[in-house]
Amino acid sequence: MSHYAAQEEVATKQKKKTGNNFQCIFPKKVAFREKDAGSKCVISMKANCTTIRDPRNLGHEKTFRFDLAYWSHSGFLRNTDGTLVPNGPDSRYADQKTVFCDLGQSVLDNALQGYNATLLAYGQTGSGKSYSMIGYGANRGIIPVICEELFRAIESNQDNNRCYQVTFSMLEIYNEQVTDLLSKTKKAGGLKVREDQHQGFYVDGLKLVPCESYVQIERLMEQGKKTRTTASTSMNSSSSRSHMVITIYFKQIFLEDDITKQSTIHLVDLAGSERQKSSGSEGDRLKEGACVNLSLTTLGNVISALAEATMGKKVLHIPYRDSVLTKLLQSALGGNSRTVMIAAVSPADICYEETLSTLRYAERAKKIKNKAVINASPTERLIKELKAENNKLLSRLAGLGKELRRLLAENELRIQAIQNTWEMQLQEARKEWEQQFAAITQERRMIQSFPYLLNINEDPQLSGVLKYFIQEGSSDIGKAPSNAITLRGLGILPKHATFTNFENKVLIKPYGKAKVVVNGVSIVTDTKLQYLDRLILGSNSGYLYIGFPAERGSEDISKFDYDFFQSELAAAEGFSVDKLGAISSKDGKPDPSVLAVFHDYIKLMPLVAEVNQMSEELSKDLRFELKVKNLALTDSRGYDLQKDIVVKVTSTKTQQVWMWSKSKFINRKFLMEELYQRFLDGDINFDHKSDPFWDPVEVIHLGSAHIWLQSLAYCMKLEEQTEVLDSEGAEEAVLMINITPCSSCGRPLTEEDIVIDPLELLGRNIVFQIHIQQCLGVRWLKEATNRGIQIGYCFYDVPQPLYTKPVWKSVNPVIDHKLQFVALNVSNEFLNYLQKNALVVDLWGLQDLKLTDSN
Repeated sequence: MSHYAAQEEVATKQKKKTGNNFQCIFPKKVAFREKDAGSKCVISMKANCTTIRDPRNLGHEKTFRFDLAYWSHSGFLRNTDGTLVPNGPDSRYADQKTVFCDLGQSVLDNALQGYNATLLAYGQTGSGKSYSMIGYGANRGIIPVICEELFRAIESNQDNNRCYQVTFSMLEIYNEQVTDLLSKTKKAGGLKVREDQHQGFYVDGLKLVPCESYVQIERLMEQGKKTRTTASTSMNSSSSRSHMVITIYFKQIFLEDDITKQSTIHLVDLAGSERQKSSGSEGDRLKEGACVNLSLTTLGNVISALAEATMGKKVLHIPYRDSVLTKLLQSALGGNSRTVMIAAVSPADICYEETLSTLRYAERAKKIKNKAVINASPTERLIKELKAENNKLLSRLAGLGKELRRLLAENELRIQAIQNTWEMQLQEARKEWEQQFAAITQERRMIQSFPYLLNINEDPQLSGVLKYFIQEGSSDIGKAPSNAITLRGLGILPKHATFTNFENKVLIKPYGKAKVVVNGVSIVTDTKLQYLDRLILGSNSGYLYIGFPAERGSEDISKFDYDFFQSELAAAEGFSVDKLGAISSKDGKPDPSVLAVFHDYIKLMPLVAEVNQMSEELSKDLRFELKVKNLALTDSRGYDLQKDIVVKVTSTKTQQVWMWSKSKFINRKFLMEELYQRFLDGDINFDHKSDPFWDPVEVIHLGSAHIWLQSLAYCMKLEEQTEVLDSEGAEEAVLMINITPCSSCGRPLTEEDIVIDPLELLGRNIVFQIHIQQCLGVRWLKEATNRGIQIGYCFYDVPQPLYTKPVWKSVNPVIDHKLQFVALNVSNEFLNYLQKNALVVDLWGLQDLKLTDSN
């Protein structure tokens, strides 16, 4: 549970009197990023009311009322077994047990009564959805506890007059494609969702596994996690963008009453909701792929339509059919199901917009009312009637014709189909259990004998799921099936590296140009591995090396998470908080805003590595680099500008350059993933306009120069030869500029016109002539001769920036830009501006429009 420092939870409970079927809970883990960034809590709770404050306007608050509100932001401690519990009798901390008792137990009770039940978890990535649903470490979530308690209920109610059948399925919806997480084979394009007149929408070909114990379900969930992890690595996809749906089909057969109750329990961990909001960065010509957010967008539309219908408004159409998710959950959302909705929110001020959006989303969902009914059917009665009819037929069979024989055979087949389907499925499942048990036993033996690699995933739920054992001798590793260890992932070569396990030592050696990083440093020769070394193979496949049993200590390996890997890689590349200037000279504590930029940087590092790999394989001839915008730049008063992460894109063929914002880059990466998958599937037909790697050329900000204006307040001429510094503080060019005070008739003032006190200028008219003469040694123009530059600046209250004429193909371009600025009736405000401000001159890089990169 090292990733989870705390949680924030709010809930609404089912109102039986009104028939409202939605319960909402809002759990939150406060991530290290939020703590390090100095985030403040903007959520408060009183009874069942949840209030959120606008961090930019603390007087503006909005209150939401739900049926239950759980506080998990503070007031907890960790037990010796790792569980988080309240730190005292007065603590309002809600632990996992409390949440299950209020919400999970109601889902279970509904299923036992014969109702369909659904549990949905909604919220932004990292807000605690998966923690509440699945759990982490000793803090088990609602899903495993529901499954365990279901079998306990079966055991306590077991008698001769009642039989139980439990069937389990687990699927993932990613990009509108359905993947069966329990199947060993992957179908191209995913499984199809079809519609049946009686059962509604269903997934054709989905594996349904009968289970006799919770241990079996536990193993199935582990199997599903392994499939999900492998697919995530192989497909270069993010689990935060996929929906996971676990379905339990629970059948109760009451022999005395000849009645069967059938309950379907849907347990759904939805994709991160922030994708819905940020699908396509502002101003980007391309928006996120239609399938990426379709399910969440449609889910919102369905909830809004159902809420309006509940309030008595006329709704002509509810768009269940617009996405795979809403098709499969049609009954749960607005039909025959008792449904709980968990909505996860963050209490941190930096997540204010997402949190407010989630609260509003849940408020709409709370208005929906379903009409659930007990699903009882006379299956056993039908079997008895068929048997009775067969007995009558048998008594009349002698001497009768073929028709009665045919009816008898048909009835026998119907009875066999009803009775034997479950037993046959159970028999097949038992064979698989035996195979899985043998595999688990073998894995345990190998753990005690060999060193191995443990996968590290961005999603903590998927970390530590896969183990790759390094046996004695030489073992090749790569994506080719012939290797001793087969890995899938972006940038993994067919033959990527070799492990040598000899005399209790393990060495790794890359093949050719294969990328292998050990503890943040790229290697090219044999390298000995030590216990808990960190390996990155290919673009971003991370593994923790677990050495020989004799090497292993009692260290807490949970600290070696995904962020640890990326921070180590950043440090090896020379990027650190210190470099960002985060240490304050006053108290020595990091600047929270700079820490936030640092965390954004390490978050984007693996994404940039993946995009560079895709660019290489797709022959796009583009190189992507992370840059910190305004790292060393200040405003006209000398105050640091807001730092942010940008991605520099350079064409290695034409030397054209683009600067993408963080949101634009993330948007484009999603589209690149889709394009790359099409490429892997053999589809390479895409037009130029929809290519996410391509953009029209743009103007690039190269740097700024500051000319302090204090001398002008004394009517002294400024003659400057000053550096133009880029975002990182490196010299981009040298700027030659003069600013000359003049009389109202335009005559340059002389030494005789110098004033001792700037107040002497009050009420006078004065003219300033700005003359930008030349730029020297422009690096932008040295790198490519077909480029140009242009200079822009703002002076005092001029409403729009002023620009020089473009100059092309000269390393030392002559600008010769002159402009007169007339100050009428000089005021104190203007004099203050001259004494405390600088003229900020921006250097812009121009690119040849004729050079269109056809990547």
